[in-house]
Amino acid sequence: MVNTPPGRVVPRHAEKAVAEALGDTRVVLINGARQCGKSTLVRQMAKEETAEWRDLDREFMRQGAKSDPEGFVDFPGMMVIDEIQRVPELLLAIKAQVDDDPRPGRYLLTGSARILGLRALPDTLAGRMETIELWPFSQGEIDSTPDGFVDAIFTQGADLRHMSLISRADYAERVVRGGFPEAVTRTNARRRQRFFDSYLGDLVARDVHELSSIERVPDVHALIRLLAARSGQLLVRQSIGRDLGLPASTAARYLSLLEEVYLIKRIPAWSRNLTSRAISTAKVAFVDSGVAANLLGVDARGLVRPNGSFGPLLEGFVLMELARQLTWAESQVDLYHYRTKDGVEVDAVLENRRGQVVGVEVKAASTVRAEDFRGLRHLAARLGDDLVAGVVLHTGGQTLPFGDRMLAMPVSALWEVG
Repeated sequence: MVNTPPGRVVPRHAEKAVAEALGDTRVVLINGARQCGKSTLVRQMAKEETAEWRDLDREFMRQGAKSDPEGFVDFPGMMVIDEIQRVPELLLAIKAQVDDDPRPGRYLLTGSARILGLRALPDTLAGRMETIELWPFSQGEIDSTPDGFVDAIFTQGADLRHMSLISRADYAERVVRGGFPEAVTRTNARRRQRFFDSYLGDLVARDVHELSSIERVPDVHALIRLLAARSGQLLVRQSIGRDLGLPASTAARYLSLLEEVYLIKRIPAWSRNLTSRAISTAKVAFVDSGVAANLLGVDARGLVRPNGSFGPLLEGFVLMELARQLTWAESQVDLYHYRTKDGVEVDAVLENRRGQVVGVEVKAASTVRAEDFRGLRHLAARLGDDLVAGVVLHTGGQTLPFGDRMLAMPVSALWEVG
């Protein structure tokens, strides 16, 4: 069965990143989805300090911030400002403060949306602010395991080996549970469902509305359900707009809003001009697989039944485990997907700054066939020595070689390999 992290309420990888940033940066912004532990992390990091706390979720705090931004941020020690996106104008006042007093660790901010980028205000803090993105728990943070697949595969390549005792049913449980701290601690499926329903309702009612006026809220909910059903598929705005009866421009705006509040993530297309037939369309993954599974109304048992949605949800789950891991991996790696007009595809393409590539395919089956490597062999033929390894992640227990630089490996290698 899947584990619950005893006593752990914030992602462990973020603790180190925030501590390092506070040591040499004047302003640190922790940005990420609601309910992923930002406020708890801030309290933990500031507990040794005589920090001044400002919570902009409170109406009287917001009014004070808007009425007198300069006075609001004037404090000689560390100041914590929670939910900075509610009054982004404060950043100008913060800039003035840190220019006058450039000590590191002056301000620790949190935000539940990428609204700062939309309003172009972070440019006023260029060279003064470091942004750390906080995601829901990774599986390694839940299990207290290394979370080191990205570094390991680029270092060891096809020599990497891993065996797993996690069953296919356990993988399904992990997918429907997701990684939000509140969902992880709720072992009752019905109680977890209530959390997901409440989370999504609040997200649309508060954060999405805060970013932009929405003409019809039901259209946003319909879009979210549609995206859950298309997890791991191409993000074609015209097709989505047509299916929902929305103009393509409106669909595009709603998609951007959902990305800005950390509900979905776009995985860009990769090509490196290997072929003119490579497509340039991004694909979409839900930031949390539990939210997507709840929208589809599936539990762990139903997920693994024939004709279930295990495959697409597992792919999205893997993509987001990789995305989380890239934020702390020693290797500087970017995440893409690859697909040609001929239907050749690779679910995830990892490329480091030296142009070395690892291809990853995701299979919900516990056995792997030679044809499952079609896309990876396509990459190998075109990349030559730049391909470090092609990996098919599966729900079985063993690692097996499938030819030159090709491996079939359990999905759990993502978080159990060090």
